[in-house]
Amino acid sequence: MAKKKKVEVEESQVETVVETVVKKEIKNNSPEANWVMKDRMYYLLGNKSPLTYLIRGSNIYYFDEEKGYERELKYTKNQRTPFVDEMKGEQRLEHIIFQNGSLFVPKEKTVLQKLLSLYHPHRDKLFIEHKPAEIAKSQIDWLELEVEALTAARDLDIDLAEAVMRVEIGSKVSEMSSKEIRRDLLLFAKRNPQLFLELVTDENVHLRNIGIKAREQGIIKLSQDQRTFTWASTDRKLMTVPFEEHPYTALAHWFKTDEGMEIYANIEKRLN
Repeated sequence: MAKKKKVEVEESQVETVVETVVKKEIKNNSPEANWVMKDRMYYLLGNKSPLTYLIRGSNIYYFDEEKGYERELKYTKNQRTPFVDEMKGEQRLEHIIFQNGSLFVPKEKTVLQKLLSLYHPHRDKLFIEHKPAEIAKSQIDWLELEVEALTAARDLDIDLAEAVMRVEIGSKVSEMSSKEIRRDLLLFAKRNPQLFLELVTDENVHLRNIGIKAREQGIIKLSQDQRTFTWASTDRKLMTVPFEEHPYTALAHWFKTDEGMEIYANIEKRLN
């Protein structure tokens, strides 16, 4: 009997340990799970730097997903929490004041830091926390994107380079030499690497360029109302532009149809 009782106690202890672990996991899902004590700096968004700027420290709310309801927030001098439902006794309000667009909060003021970094409804809307590591990561990502775009621009075929630059500067590209196109292509890739890479991988960009060049060289015509493409030599209708669609975008899509592919091949031969 004594042995059986001992087993029951051990099972009870196991259940208690499991329950404790589950509660700890739930707690680790809270915004404060990975909180680090350190000095923090906050800045107003939009490059604002007024002499003083007061942000709300009371009558604000945070939706607590774990609890399933909104909780009132308040910044006070004498409480150890920003949550009103956790406060005890008298609540002495304290102002939150940015000076010259910034606010330094030492690590000892944990309550204010947590209010600003985790719970304040105007966080990342009116002000942000300065996070050097995140800024560095963002800058690295941008530099890597820039390198990728410049590499692609350097190796790009001249016809596709012309197509990309036509999107950027329009018909002016027809008057440019290949060296000028190369130069402006590299500058474009450096200035806006994300858009450049999107254009390079968009097959419609090349097809649009073929259509525009064909019209400029008198191979096809576009009616004055921008609704109909025809052969320039015979006025035979090629396609009708759908309502409210850009004519060369529509032409690029049409080039990918069975009928359009034959016309596209014919145009390419004439351009070459």
